[in-house]
Amino acid sequence: MTSTLTSPTVDRASPPHGSDVPRRRTRVLALPEARWAAAATVFFLLALPLQLTGAPAWTWGPLYALSYATGGWEPGWAGLQALKEKTLDVDLLMIVAALGAAAIGQIMDGALLIVIFATSGALEALATARTADSVRGLLDLAPATATRVADDGSEATVAVEDLSVGDTILVRPGERIGADGRVLDGASDVDQATITGEPLPVAKEKDDEVFAGTLNGTGALRVRVERDTSDTVIARIVRMVQEASETKAPTQLFIEKVEQRYSLGMVAATLAVFLVPLAFGASLTDSLLRAMTFMIVASPCAVVLATMPPLLSAIANAGRHGVLVKSAVVMERLGQVDAVALDKTGTLTEGTPRVTDIRPFPESGLTEDELLALAAAAENPSEHPLARAVVVAARERGLAPAPADGFDSTPGVGVTATVNGRAVSVGAPARLLREATDAASARAAVLAGELEDGGRTAVLVTLDGAPAGVLGIADRLRPDARETVASLASLTGTAPLLLTGDNPRAAARLAAEVGIEDVRAGLLPEHKVKAVRELEDGGRRVMVVGDGVNDAPALAAAHTGVAMGRAGSDLALETADAVIVRDELATVPAVISLSRRARKLVVQNLVIAGVFIAALVVWDLAGNLPLPLGVAGHEGSTVIVGLNGLRLLRESAWRRAAE
Repeated sequence: MTSTLTSPTVDRASPPHGSDVPRRRTRVLALPEARWAAAATVFFLLALPLQLTGAPAWTWGPLYALSYATGGWEPGWAGLQALKEKTLDVDLLMIVAALGAAAIGQIMDGALLIVIFATSGALEALATARTADSVRGLLDLAPATATRVADDGSEATVAVEDLSVGDTILVRPGERIGADGRVLDGASDVDQATITGEPLPVAKEKDDEVFAGTLNGTGALRVRVERDTSDTVIARIVRMVQEASETKAPTQLFIEKVEQRYSLGMVAATLAVFLVPLAFGASLTDSLLRAMTFMIVASPCAVVLATMPPLLSAIANAGRHGVLVKSAVVMERLGQVDAVALDKTGTLTEGTPRVTDIRPFPESGLTEDELLALAAAAENPSEHPLARAVVVAARERGLAPAPADGFDSTPGVGVTATVNGRAVSVGAPARLLREATDAASARAAVLAGELEDGGRTAVLVTLDGAPAGVLGIADRLRPDARETVASLASLTGTAPLLLTGDNPRAAARLAAEVGIEDVRAGLLPEHKVKAVRELEDGGRRVMVVGDGVNDAPALAAAHTGVAMGRAGSDLALETADAVIVRDELATVPAVISLSRRARKLVVQNLVIAGVFIAALVVWDLAGNLPLPLGVAGHEGSTVIVGLNGLRLLRESAWRRAAE
């Protein structure tokens, strides 16, 4: 069962602030596959207790028939269509096996097989629909309208589709930018995390580039449109996700690839078992019974169960420990990974800026706490992420911000306020020290430069116009980041690489802390996709771990995409093959290890199933295998491989994988 992600036509509207992608979820029962699966399940659950309690067959027989019909007609029809293309669909073979089970009296077993298949198809359809919803929602990042400024200075609200290259638009504080372009006039801080993944807003002034869908801060910007709306970075992200989803190599479980050949051989052998004795004078009843027995004992049910229980058990165990693996195919693919690419912000780091350094100047006479308290008092009215980091740091130290008067914020520069009768400024050192030439200012500039060289954002605090100290702010590394990088290197045989849209200095500092040598910084989404494809063209099976909209194309293009769940955007969560629900980075190598253990159990189960099938087939062909004994042997092998696969449900299985 396959689905294709198509490019939808949608009505766009500006989302609420703080939302990467508005949630526009497909309801489960809106899908026909889900409705048929639900009907089949209901009929099965109505029939089962009637049969088990000894009710007459006429009460539960029709219910089972309805379960067969509602759950089996769609895969059966798809299988018949595949036959026209000279392909034997595995789903069709399972439908035939279910009907064969019913023909020899195993009606409940056949109905259960139908329900399982129908439910699987519904889940796949739902996953595909949810991904399409998120791609449509991504378009909502760009506003529906923009304010176009004419040559005479007049303003008009127009649809973004009507903007042309060369137009000038006005972006007011708090608005999303309507087009990719370059700033002509004004200054502001722009949150462009959806595009580059940078954790902090970026100061924008004349001649700086801005992107459609990013969120303007407190200043007004006049922007010259430089790209058509169909070619903005956001539009290209949509296309890349769609193309990667459509062109990604078809994924099948290993056993499904074997089943294609096995199924053809089994059908041919069943016909031979029926027709050859008949041609040599055997009775029709004996030939039919022998062929039916052969079909049952040689059917791939045990082979299918050789694969699914280990993988499904691994999925369930991973889920209990905060890792959502979306399918058995994904669980199998996780164990094949031999290269890992990690995003920085929100993946290796927590995605929230924190105060890391407090450096008061001796001549100010301030302690660390006093410097931080002054900065927090001035920043308290501000909504800027850096301001929030300063205020949070003060409160963590038990420092309550004092009341501030005369608060004023200048985009790209900083804030000023009067605290306890003294003038306090907090902001960018280069802007606040632009006119200063004294020794204290020079020392402040040197210290700020040292912090920035270390990958931190430097914030200067002045008191009555004189530099009082410098704060360093950075995104905090996850506690398990270094250990995770080392574990991934050990599992895959090669060190992970870092793919980030953040600046090279911050990326290099963090990479050095966690032990990554291959660092690629300043990347837009298409550059991340290019890096992934270069690795895969070299024969690597790449896992990408990320969290943002800007990571979604790479997640879709990779052999396996893993999203960080707590801070992840809707698009990243839906595009990824697996989600780290609790944001525990150490679970990434653990789930890879668990997948590899599941693959080992699959091999064990295939050997067990093969031995049983071979023995029963030889008995049936060379001797006279009674049908009940054939069914018992077939079901016995199914039970054995099923129980063997369930070993991965145990807590010890995860513990060994994590170690």
